[in-house]
Amino acid sequence: MGKTALNFVILFFVLIISQVVICNNICLFNTAIPIIFIYLIVRLPLTLNINIVLTIAFLTGLLVDIFSNTQGMNALACTILSFVRRHILRLYVPREEDISDDGVSIKSIGFTSYFKFLLTIVFLYCAMIFTIESFSFFNPLRLISQILSSTIFSFIIILGIDRIANKQSEKKL
Repeated sequence: MGKTALNFVILFFVLIISQVVICNNICLFNTAIPIIFIYLIVRLPLTLNINIVLTIAFLTGLLVDIFSNTQGMNALACTILSFVRRHILRLYVPREEDISDDGVSIKSIGFTSYFKFLLTIVFLYCAMIFTIESFSFFNPLRLISQILSSTIFSFIIILGIDRIANKQSEKKL
């Protein structure tokens, strides 16, 4: 197993455990829930086959579902998110040749493009997960409030995680 793969596996377990143990128990202002494990989907290399990306995303969501008792909602949202990830990236980086690394990061696509890409990904995930959840109890104002507040909260935390992860990889070089 290569160094990059080992780092991804460690990040995978740290984010999943953090999501299940810590983040699922945080509810800021009774609406904002931090969703940090989707950073794994963002960081998957672009060179991976789409079938592998979909499988990893599905299993990631399923693992969170098992420990969160959410009956497949995260697995569905993660699978859809991984499917549209490359298309969303093309909105902000027209040519994939412009990406310097395999993975999407601030360093590889620039701050502005990464900022827009990450915000879109987080918003899409929050919109999907809260819409799926609201099929049983529908209150449109609460739904919009949850989507927007969770998007902002998760986005800020994921930017911090990305900053820490990139600092760690820079120190190892």
